[in-house]
Amino acid sequence: MNQGTVDQGTVPRSGMIMKEPEIRKAEVSTELELPMYDAIAAGFPITSDYVAERLDFNRDFIKHPESTFYVRVRGDSMEEAGIFDGDLCVVDKAEEMEHGNIVAAYVNGGFTVKYLDTSTRDQGFIRLVPANKDFKPFIIDSSDEFTVWGKVIFTIRDWRKSHCLP
Repeated sequence: MNQGTVDQGTVPRSGMIMKEPEIRKAEVSTELELPMYDAIAAGFPITSDYVAERLDFNRDFIKHPESTFYVRVRGDSMEEAGIFDGDLCVVDKAEEMEHGNIVAAYVNGGFTVKYLDTSTRDQGFIRLVPANKDFKPFIIDSSDEFTVWGKVIFTIRDWRKSHCLP
């Protein structure tokens, strides 16, 4: 684990200064309807020029505008969950959080995005689990300063900057 570096994959302990993450409140007062076509193939090509409906991200994806915000990911501890450095996480504080959800959390002066593992709660601790084998889970007990900010409900990636072919 990269203990000591400050990114979304590590939790700084006392003495380390971490700037607050870039957080944006969800702005849902405007509408921007985009056409949503019936289907697109991820295998053999199919034809589909039928507009099935109109999609508005604010109306269709943000259920609790007062408690929803965006935060930009820094780090690579969640790559195996499909969350990459630079992605935007849409986080909803009003969503009920359960074991196995991906959450945005504040731990010991640092901010992180991890899986919430409550299976050890009866043993006096919970874990925040990364989705990258190069990182270890964080063990959170009563001695830690810990707050779950909310449940990650969507991620957004800017594919214009992505180069995926080897």
